[in-house]
Amino acid sequence: MYPSSSRAVLLVDGYNIIGTWSCLKKTSKAAGLEAARSELTETLISYSALKYYETQIVFDAHYQKTSGNREVINEFLSVHYTDFEQTADTYIEKLCASLRSEYNQSMVSRVIVATSDRAQRLTVQGYGAEWMSAKQLCYEVEASICIARKRYQPPKQSKSRFLANSIDDKARQKLAQMRMGLK
Repeated sequence: MYPSSSRAVLLVDGYNIIGTWSCLKKTSKAAGLEAARSELTETLISYSALKYYETQIVFDAHYQKTSGNREVINEFLSVHYTDFEQTADTYIEKLCASLRSEYNQSMVSRVIVATSDRAQRLTVQGYGAEWMSAKQLCYEVEASICIARKRYQPPKQSKSRFLANSIDDKARQKLAQMRMGLK
């Protein structure tokens, strides 16, 4: 659930990210674009939930004669395939324009576009959206994974059999004061 009534929207130019992140480029070359799309989607599932972003990954379909579709992954993430002959850039620009009215009505607190396309950056900033480079997104995803690991790791168990060795220093000092009859 979102922490407030307004939401933050993250729009990700999928193929731009795949072409920029070295790990996704390797996956694409070794196993194909479908595998790279899946890896990007899996990577952004946790990130979106941790940041409370409504994330939309947008992939071009302009080379395939198919109609656009949307796949909802969870409450925080969906994947969009554009219509035939529509680029992800055009789709994202139209979405930024439509979200601008929601932004003005305080239904959307932020719109962030993740791409390394300079022209796209300037266009979406014109609509009031924030821009994040592909490298910055990679950095933030990695940082959020580290934070999540620290947050959800169980506390380390003491290898000592004595209780005093398994508690923190502050508690140990209080116990020592109690034992000596001090306050």
